[in-house]
Amino acid sequence: MLIAALDLEGVLVPEIWIEFSKRTGIPELSRTTRDEPDYDKLMRGRLAILQQHRLGLPDIQEVIGAMAPLPGAREFLDWLRERFQVVILSDTFYEFGMPLMRQLGYPTLLCHKLEVDETGVVRDYTLRQREAKRESVRAFKALNFKVIAAGDSYNDTAMLAEAQAGILFRPPQNVIDEFPQFPVTRGYEELGAAFLAAAARI
Repeated sequence: MLIAALDLEGVLVPEIWIEFSKRTGIPELSRTTRDEPDYDKLMRGRLAILQQHRLGLPDIQEVIGAMAPLPGAREFLDWLRERFQVVILSDTFYEFGMPLMRQLGYPTLLCHKLEVDETGVVRDYTLRQREAKRESVRAFKALNFKVIAAGDSYNDTAMLAEAQAGILFRPPQNVIDEFPQFPVTRGYEELGAAFLAAAARI
């Protein structure tokens, strides 16, 4: 009756936009939900930068194709799936996430969708649901599951607060300072121990 809900970027895989920023040499694209709590503001800025530099989905997917999960992520995920039902709740997009899901053994991913024209230009994005991470946890609870959630960024904190237990994983100091109610973990062994402790507690 327990679900482990994980963020994707920063928890299991590197931050896609940071990798893309490094490859393109556009520092403005390195901003993520670790820096900006307003997701729509963040995405509108990203879309404007892509348009300015004439970059499209194929350019981003080329970078993603060369990416791999964080060291130890696949092993941790396999360990977690032996003990919990696992779902990944992310504010990424299916167009970004699926190549990385293959390397993680195709766990369940709930995220958003891009609107891309026939030339590969990203015109807009469509949220699966507003506050999708929090609402997903709320829905699992309505199905009589107990949820333990882990994430690293501003956009994870509503999910962590909604869950019966929330855990921060390698968060930046600004998130630690603003959300001192959540325990902080730095590695997968520590994160796994926090999941087991939470499971025993709830």
